[in-house]
Order: sequence, then C-alpha cells, then structure tokens
Amino acid sequence: MEEREIILTVEGYNKLEEELKNLRGPKKMEVAERIKIAREFGDISENSEYDDAKNEQALLEARILEIENMLRIAKVVDDDDVSTRKAGVGTLVTVHDYEFDEEISYGIVGATEVNIAENKISNESPVGKALMGKRKGEEVEVETPGGVVKYKIVSIKRL
Repeated sequence: MEEREIILTVEGYNKLEEELKNLRGPKKMEVAERIKIAREFGDISENSEYDDAKNEQALLEARILEIENMLRIAKVVDDDDVSTRKAGVGTLVTVHDYEFDEEISYGIVGATEVNIAENKISNESPVGKALMGKRKGEEVEVETPGGVVKYKIVSIKRL
C-alpha cells in the first residue's frame, strides 16, 4: 500500500514535534498515573475508571504512532523555497470574491495543518486545488458544494 504524501510547513512540522514531545512525556505519565490509581480501587474487571484510563492509553499510543509516521514521511516546505510568484503550500493568497465584492486571504497548507479559524486551507481542498500554481491577476473558478465561486488573485505572499 502506497503512503499518502504529507506536506507540512516548517511551523506545522514543529507543532507536530511539540505535540509528540508532550504525548511521550507529561501526557503518558498522566495516563500511567490514572491507571495506577484506578488499579488501587480493587477488582479491575468491574472498574470503569481503569477501563477509561486503559482506553485513553490506547488512544494516546495510536496518536503517538500517527504523528511519528507523519513526521517520518513528511515533505517539509521550507520558507526559503516558497515562491511568491505563484500560489502553493506556504503561501498566503489574497483573492477578490466577485460574488460578495470582497477580499479574502487564504493560507495554503498541507491537509494536516488546516485551521479554518485562521483561514488556513488545504492544498487538497476545492479552493486550495484551484489556487495552486496560479499567479497574481489570474481568475479562478471553484466548484463548491454551494455552486461555482469566481475569484481573482490579488496578491501572493509567504505565510
């Protein structure tokens, strides 16, 4: 089975490393302590605290493996390699939305770094795909669930 390419900005890579460090250290110790305390309650066959702690431990271990795998296969887009001549991962693309006559800025990131609150969209999303490789001044039509949206690229900067 072929592994899907994981594209990360330097910031995204660093955030994953920090999360992994936290999961392996403080979080793992916290869960181990919960298991230890739950065992002290007696019979573990009918101990919901023990079951909850063991389930949390399993989820923790799964997340650790997931992050380790992502970091292992990640293609990191270095800030120095990000071109502002065309839209790509690591760029902040400002577009003019013709329908609402307003400007919107989208940070294009890899799928694991999406953050709607910060307007960071995936390079694999409909808007992200449509913007990828386009230059300032180009018009883009995006097929969205709500219909076709038309944008004109106003500017491209580094994220």
